[in-house]
This record gives sequence, C-alpha cells and structure tokens, in this order.
Amino acid sequence: MTTVLIVDDQPLQRYGFRMLLDSVPGTDVVGEAAHGAEAVRRAAQLRPDVVLMDIRMPGMDGIEATRRIVATGARSRVLVLTTFDLDEYVHAALRSGASGFLVKDARPDELLAGIRAVAGGDAVIAPALTRRLLDEFARYGSAPTDDPRVDRLTEREREILVAIGEGWTNGEIAARLVLSESTVKTHVGRVLAKTGARDRVQAVIFAYDLGLARPSVRRGRSTADHCLPGFRGSSTAVPQDSVARDGRTA
Repeated sequence: MTTVLIVDDQPLQRYGFRMLLDSVPGTDVVGEAAHGAEAVRRAAQLRPDVVLMDIRMPGMDGIEATRRIVATGARSRVLVLTTFDLDEYVHAALRSGASGFLVKDARPDELLAGIRAVAGGDAVIAPALTRRLLDEFARYGSAPTDDPRVDRLTEREREILVAIGEGWTNGEIAARLVLSESTVKTHVGRVLAKTGARDRVQAVIFAYDLGLARPSVRRGRSTADHCLPGFRGSSTAVPQDSVARDGRTA
C-alpha cells in the first residue's frame, strides 16, 4: 500500500486528486494540507510514502516545504506537481530534495505511475522538461568546488559518479568500463551512499555542482537528453537499475 499526502491550496484540486487516488487499489490518501507549513506538520505526523506537493501556495511555498520535509531525514519522498513548468521551479524543486516533478496536465496514468515510481525509490521528471533541466543546472550551478564527500570515493567510484553525471545507464557504464553490470550496481549504490544522494537525479546534481559533468553531445544526443534515461513514450521514471542495500536507487 502506497500512502499519499496531498498538498494544494485549491480545495477542488485536492478533491480531484483524492478521488483519483482513492479509486486505485494499493493507494491510500492519508491526509491533505492547504499550505506548506501544514504540509511539513502533517508529513511529520503521518509519515506518508509520497507527498504530492503543489508549489505556489500562500505562506510557505512548496519548495520550502519540500526542503524542510527532506531535511528531517524522514522516508517520505516528495513529488512536485504544478501548473507551472517554468525552468526555475524544476531547478528549485530538485535542489530542495524533491524526487520528481510533474505538471498538472499530466494524464492520470502518468500521475499514478509517477507516484508508484517515487514510492519505489525512482526519480520522476516530466518528459518535456528533461532537455532543459541540465542546462539549468549548468547555468545556475555554483562554480566547481572541492567537496569532502568526493574524498570518500575510491577512484573507481569517482569514475562511476562521472558516468552517472554524463547520463550513462548501468549497462552502458559496464560496457564503458569493462565491468559486469552487477559490479556496476554495487559501485552505484556505494556512490549514492557516500555522497548522500537519495537517487540518481540527486547524484547528477552533485556531479554538476562539482564540475564533473556538463551538457555534451554523445551518440547523436545531448547529455541533457540522456542524463535522465527512460523518458521514452509516456514513461516518466528514471529506470531502477538496482536498489542499494540502504534503499537508495542504484
């Protein structure tokens, strides 16, 4: 059973989301919140698997609420859902620790798939936003700096982090570095654990902030296209190549 907290300042929107989610077996709406501060309180009380988070709300907005929920270290994952698909919101939402970002014109099946994916440890981003996303990180990201977390990585793990930042899947990393895919999965899990990344998207952000990855053209596609693999057709989830023992997506 996937438990969900719905956060939106519009009562009709909350009602619509609740009706949809209540109609799906295996999904349980455990509560609602009308603004960010209430979302933070209710997330702490209810500990839902997924917080379906609006961005523009009176008082504390969804970005700050996401940041506070993630900062508690709770297991709840945040899926941002908004009518605004502007780049700065995608950038801010993911930087705040959100596990996904969908716009409200997504089809019901896309929303349900996104909730299941986030609950399962995957990262979700609306397909229309993937090309622009990494360009935003390149534009707004801070200048490359040293980070003690990189020092925790072995030379091989650093190679894996760079490959993740460049958008390689586990299978592609295995072929590139002449490793078995199971070995790559183990390395990816260790990279996520040592860098504190909740999923591959957060690892990509980490690599970009350190200057280890930048948009580039590869095999006819840019890194911005390929960095979050799996966006084909209506799919929105970064494929879960593996899950590390600590529960992080590998």
